[in-house]
Amino acid sequence: MYALVDGNNFYVSCERVFKPMLEGKPVVVLSNNDGCIISRSNEAKALGLKMAEPVFKKKEIIEKNNIVVFSSNYTLYGDMSNRMMKTLQTFSPDIEVYSIDEAFLNLKGIQTNLTEYAKQIKATIQKNIGIPVGIGIANTKTLAKIANKIAKKQNGVFVIDSEQIRDWALKNTPIEGVWGIGRQYSKMLMKSGVNTAFDFTQLDASWVRGKMSVVGQRTRDELLGQPCIAFDTIIRAKKNIATTRAFGKKLSDISIIAEAVATHAVRCAEKLRKQKSVASLITIFIHSDPFSENEKYIYKSLTITISKASNTNHELVKAALNGLKRIYQPNILYKKTGIIVSEISSESYVQGNLFEENNNAQLKEISKITDLLNTRFGKDKVKLAVQGVNKDWKLRQEKLSPRYTTRWDELLKVKG
Repeated sequence: MYALVDGNNFYVSCERVFKPMLEGKPVVVLSNNDGCIISRSNEAKALGLKMAEPVFKKKEIIEKNNIVVFSSNYTLYGDMSNRMMKTLQTFSPDIEVYSIDEAFLNLKGIQTNLTEYAKQIKATIQKNIGIPVGIGIANTKTLAKIANKIAKKQNGVFVIDSEQIRDWALKNTPIEGVWGIGRQYSKMLMKSGVNTAFDFTQLDASWVRGKMSVVGQRTRDELLGQPCIAFDTIIRAKKNIATTRAFGKKLSDISIIAEAVATHAVRCAEKLRKQKSVASLITIFIHSDPFSENEKYIYKSLTITISKASNTNHELVKAALNGLKRIYQPNILYKKTGIIVSEISSESYVQGNLFEENNNAQLKEISKITDLLNTRFGKDKVKLAVQGVNKDWKLRQEKLSPRYTTRWDELLKVKG
């Protein structure tokens, strides 16, 4: 049996942990640059606010209903997620972290009543972390997903442990709500009279494979209680790593844009070092505002081969800035830039270069020392000069909460 543990309205819940007076009140969290709604409390959902809606379109509803608004605080959410996952590991050594707020637990060997065990997990996370969760349990990961959705509508726990309960759950799950069936497949299936997950399981297996390939057949088998999706406890190294951000305001000055590009390249280098990888290709892109009615949309990108696969700040920044100079056009108001590194491999197996510079080892050591210092004293306490100090390109985060759990100077203050 597998349990899927999922944080309820996770970003909102993280904010409420440190502001308990917000319980029962409508709360939303916004995306980068405070653009769109990406997390909603149940009270905000009841007022009609939708995911990914531009916040400026809902300004009247927000003000009228005194909805509390937060900028996204990814430092806080990431740390709270890490605490939740570590707590879950005390209930099962086999855990697959699926996303920032979701994890699968392998319950093999658990002899106690699974409903009571799930309630214990839920209560422990609530007490230790302060995050409310929903827990769905079933003998396949796809069914556990369905059980989790049902759990959130009930008392937070739902177990599919019989054919009768499974059929009831499938009949009450719309086809578009099935994990692994995307929007296009949902439209195709509904045209064929398939409206629920149960309808899907009644289809002929050969028809499903013909229309939806082996992925569709695997989903059907999972819904019928036949495990097909492997339980993966190993965090795989990413094949592509990207850091992209929209500017806080439109920019045309290449020196300011270069600060953003350099910082994004450093972030990619840090992620590479964290997973002990190196990259051979780096792609840089810049573009103007695609939604502007008065300006022509401009998009430019360039991929550069790094002479020797690397993960050092200096080498990735040097390549990125070289690319920026080649694609930048003056007198254009740019809205966003980003860096993508690819052709990623393990740093343990890097092909040597006959013409490699002698300072390569020094650059690696400098990057590692920079990581240690920034981990200890705070993000970007030590950085390259080209990253600058200009804030014009940085995200607009007008309603950012403190990083309560990772910064000494932002610790929660309690008055007696």
